[in-house]
Order: sequence, then structure tokens, then C-alpha cells
Amino acid sequence: MRHCSVQVRGLLTRDELDRYNALMEVGSFLESQHRYDLSYTVQKEVDILILPAIERLKEKGRERDRATELYLEQKRLGLLDEDDED
Repeated sequence: MRHCSVQVRGLLTRDELDRYNALMEVGSFLESQHRYDLSYTVQKEVDILILPAIERLKEKGRERDRATELYLEQKRLGLLDEDDED
């Protein structure tokens, strides 16, 4: 079973995280029993489950990019004091 990144896991809701952990446990058990056909299906469910958290991570990145763009524009226009640059 493939785990998602720590960043994505950190953005899962409590319910999503509980379901993720349960699915990973089931998938690991199936793999230990060499039931890769069934663990593949469980992995697909995990992939679907984490999609909202991936979107939340992307949105955080877009927000950070917007804030950086705003800061650079303000700096270019000379709207920032020396103290604001830290």
C-alpha cells in the first residue's frame, strides 16, 4: 500500500484520517495474505479518499503564491516600510 504524503495526511479531517488509517490497515493485511487483487481495490479507495485533502493543499499553495505576489507588488511600489520586510 502506498501512503500519501505527510502534508496531505495533515490536511485530512478527523473522519477522513480515521477512514484512511482503517483502509491502510486492511490493505496491509491483504498484502500480507498475498491478495494483491483486493489490496489494489483498497488502494484505489484510499486514492479517492485523499483527493479533498490534496485540493486543500493546492489551495494553501495558491494562497501563499497570492500573498507573495501581493508582497512583491507592494515592495515594488514602495508601500512597505523597512520594518515590514522581515
